[in-house]
Amino acid sequence: MEQSRSGLKKRIFLFFPLAIVVTGLMLFVPAGSLNYWQAWLFMGTLFIPFVFVVSYFLKNDPQLLERRLRFKEREAKEKSIIKIAQMLFFIGFLISGFDYRFGWSNVPVWLVVASDAVIFTAYMVVFRVFKENSYASRIVEVDKKQKVIKTGPYAIVRHPMYAAIIPMYLCIPLALGSYVGLIFFAPAVGVILIRIFDEERLLLKDLEGYREYTQQVKYRLIPGIW
Repeated sequence: MEQSRSGLKKRIFLFFPLAIVVTGLMLFVPAGSLNYWQAWLFMGTLFIPFVFVVSYFLKNDPQLLERRLRFKEREAKEKSIIKIAQMLFFIGFLISGFDYRFGWSNVPVWLVVASDAVIFTAYMVVFRVFKENSYASRIVEVDKKQKVIKTGPYAIVRHPMYAAIIPMYLCIPLALGSYVGLIFFAPAVGVILIRIFDEERLLLKDLEGYREYTQQVKYRLIPGIW
């Protein structure tokens, strides 16, 4: 167990600085300036909580982190969906940086700060989801030991993590001071909806008790609506 945890720490210690560097390059290079304060605020909102969240799960649920570090989807359709999402995010970050350089948008400070607040709140909801569901894998799969989770946010909607991630995605370009970036981040909502249907199809087929759960919790993302 200790050897496995040590290996997990090494992977995280490699992943974390790499994620910071890549995100910084995608924002500051097209911005052409380190004075891009919206990018600094966004990265702080994103990565500072990450340290505390990862530290918590390293101590309390390293298996969850193992699942979250799986990036290779098994089905060709899911691989295509992930590639599309990655391309949209990559372009969206670059465009937001160029937006800062060329001044295409004029997002007010209050909206930038409010968007960061939404991102942080969504992050905390995702943290709550992870605490409730250790099987919240990054890829579409059903673990042999997995059970249906009906407590916490799962008692409200069937996909609480996606319910938090969607407003987070929509707020990212606004937090970066770019209306133009929304053109590329908004389609990510469609990607998530496709993924929800794919996940539910697999869960209905392979996870015992999930069909009964869908009858108890009728809404996927928004209570009373869908």
